[in-house]
Amino acid sequence: MATGVAGALIGTAGVVHAVGPAAGPAARAALTADLRADVDRDGSVDITGGSDTPGENVWTRDRGAVMLPNIDDDTKRCPVRTAQGKPLTDAELAKCNDAADTVLNGASDAADLARLKTVPLPEVSDGAYGTAVVLAKDRARLFVKRANGWTHLRPTDRLTAAELRAGVELGIEATDVIRNATVWDGQAIVRFSVTDSTTTVKDDVRMGTAPVLTHHHRQKAQEVLVTAVKGEKLQEKFVKDLEREVKAAGITKPVRKLGGAGGDRWAQDFLEPGYVSMTGPGGKPHAMRVMIRSAQDRKAGREVFEKLRGKDIGAVQMSGRLGWNTLDSMGNLETIPPYAHGGKEYPAGRIIMGHQPDARNRPAKSMSTFLRSQGAQSPLLLDTAWLGVGHVDEFVQFLPAATERGWRIGVADPQAGVALLRKAQKDGHGRAKMFSVPNGPEGQAPKQTIDEVLKNRSFHADNKLATERIEANLRILKNETGITDAEIIRIPGLYSRGDMDGSVFGGGRAKLSRLDIDTALTFDQAGPDRKQPFAASGRAGERAWPTGAYVPGAVNGVVLSDSRYLAAKQWGPVIQGKDIFGEAVSAAYARAGFTTRYIDDWYTYHVMSGEVHCGTNTLRDTSQPWWKGTWRS
Repeated sequence: MATGVAGALIGTAGVVHAVGPAAGPAARAALTADLRADVDRDGSVDITGGSDTPGENVWTRDRGAVMLPNIDDDTKRCPVRTAQGKPLTDAELAKCNDAADTVLNGASDAADLARLKTVPLPEVSDGAYGTAVVLAKDRARLFVKRANGWTHLRPTDRLTAAELRAGVELGIEATDVIRNATVWDGQAIVRFSVTDSTTTVKDDVRMGTAPVLTHHHRQKAQEVLVTAVKGEKLQEKFVKDLEREVKAAGITKPVRKLGGAGGDRWAQDFLEPGYVSMTGPGGKPHAMRVMIRSAQDRKAGREVFEKLRGKDIGAVQMSGRLGWNTLDSMGNLETIPPYAHGGKEYPAGRIIMGHQPDARNRPAKSMSTFLRSQGAQSPLLLDTAWLGVGHVDEFVQFLPAATERGWRIGVADPQAGVALLRKAQKDGHGRAKMFSVPNGPEGQAPKQTIDEVLKNRSFHADNKLATERIEANLRILKNETGITDAEIIRIPGLYSRGDMDGSVFGGGRAKLSRLDIDTALTFDQAGPDRKQPFAASGRAGERAWPTGAYVPGAVNGVVLSDSRYLAAKQWGPVIQGKDIFGEAVSAAYARAGFTTRYIDDWYTYHVMSGEVHCGTNTLRDTSQPWWKGTWRS
């Protein structure tokens, strides 16, 4: 909206004119200021029509000009070591990005600017000048496009009379993501002022910073990440098997290998791929990936800056003192695809995270604040107190579907797993080995038979507990999303608290598990001993070894495409030449329209309380506008 600081204000055709004191009794339109931005988000700035004028001073999810937090490193100029070769501190790593200076680093950096234009003023005098400033200190920065390229526009810099007559193109970047909406909600006003003689007029446009969003499985997988732990033959085989399946799924980009500093093989846990986007030229989306470091003090998290940040890829980390709470691993963050239900809409999907309600243990406040402050994917908390690792990916997932809703829920079904064993026993196969996995480098494979497993009272108690907790979480999801039982795919699985046969999770556990090695997390926040058993049920005073997948968790896999799913090889009982768990899992996913492929993760991830999903990550398509979604009300 234009405002004048000298003379009277007269509105004509949506533009407010200011008349100077020399205008005389008969007021005349003497001077205007009209700044435009892409308010309707169509990818262009309209200076001849009126599509970008209504609502230019209001910013909502549906309308308003968008700017990107320009935190990538398009020319890879950001260092990771000091001049003396020492690693930079975490704070120093995070400090450098394209928005950290006033220089545009090439055409790619310029493409990250949101554009604004001034409507030409052909009648201004030779002495006229203009200014453009951001009314949000240090939150955003303006550039002006001139014959010699883009130049930083300081608040004191003047736009010439010639530029005012021709119209000026401006570019704006936010200097950071939205971190805490109570401190800064991502909005900034750009004020364009024109002075001619004794008259000054102004026009404001409100810009909003694109929210950082996490991916959901309706977005096509474009690249897969994995940790390549050097010197481990089984991990090298896992990576090769993964590469084969990724290529077979039609993903053309090669698997990107991370270093896993400190032996941290959990590529799902130390980062979460996100993105920001705005509409670019021609109405096509212009996106920047944002790698979110887990709110934990783990060395591998530095790789979001050291190895991933680059052209069109930024990275962020949380501030404050960070610990090792397992709930802060990003395997504990998944995203429901877009939906609308109960008067609420989530066109970009909605985050789910696990918490331990009885222990009053939640994900880090810094991360929760960051995610809520984006104003788009309001995190929904599920109860993971019954799980040792405590991550939502251990029992639930979201599967793309050719249905009106566009997705289904896949959920682990312990009772279906128990039923498979009972049927095998009834059919005379009770003496068959529970696990068909061969011996590994860490010792003997589990020896239990089906009969021995089914005789174990703890086994049934563990799976009864798992069933109760999973069903309680399903009720939350059904209530929040409106999804029905017919849209839920139940995947056979089994859980154990590790007290069977004196082993952890059914035997075969590595001597150093995910509970113990330096990449593990604190499972008992109440005490200093990180190895102390966790209260799996979450009930006050109850102590037990942590619950985890007994048979490799099929739900804890990777959605590679709309029809191809990658799961951990089941290594279940082999009866008449077939793995009964592998067959049942494949049949369940087939009902959801998926072909299931398997890779062996027993000694690389399963024995350390994780599966294929825990050891991988995916970069997905960013082309869907976050303010528009496809859902069923």
